[in-house]
Amino acid sequence: MKALIVIDVQHGLFRSSPAPACAENVIGRINALSKRARLQGAPVIFVQHEATDGDYFRHGSQEWALDAGLITGDTDHLVRKTTPDSFLRTDLASVLKTCGVSHLVICGYASEFCIDTTVRRAAALGYEVTLVSDAHTTQDKAHADAAHIIAHHNATLPSIRSFGVPIRAQESEGVEFAQG
Repeated sequence: MKALIVIDVQHGLFRSSPAPACAENVIGRINALSKRARLQGAPVIFVQHEATDGDYFRHGSQEWALDAGLITGDTDHLVRKTTPDSFLRTDLASVLKTCGVSHLVICGYASEFCIDTTVRRAAALGYEVTLVSDAHTTQDKAHADAAHIIAHHNATLPSIRSFGVPIRAQESEGVEFAQG
């Protein structure tokens, strides 16, 4: 079974200035993916980053909240994390096991941090991974603009074969969640 994992699409990240590249388009694609996942019986899991010190990104704060543009459902799961790794010291693995998931469809923020780390960790744990190539984003950095960072991860992550499970990059319109 597949599950949709939406990482760090939170108010404090997506309503920042400057906003992540193509933020509204990414949120629209994530909403289409989550609707399709629910209709096809796949779990939808929202992962939220939170700070362990200070007030910014404190659990329950406005910055920590999911972006208001996201459409959530009553059966969706919420996972709290404190590192770029959505598995480290979280209940994500337990949720996936309970739901019988073996294939993760990953999208969200930030391509070079939490997306990259979670994709690699998922593959290391034996999950097949689909990186939704047009539904993850980041901000421009001093060394590269967001478009190049996103393109780099879309090209390099699927090249990793040593985990023994496939990592694919696929555009959101082609992602299906139904079994078979």
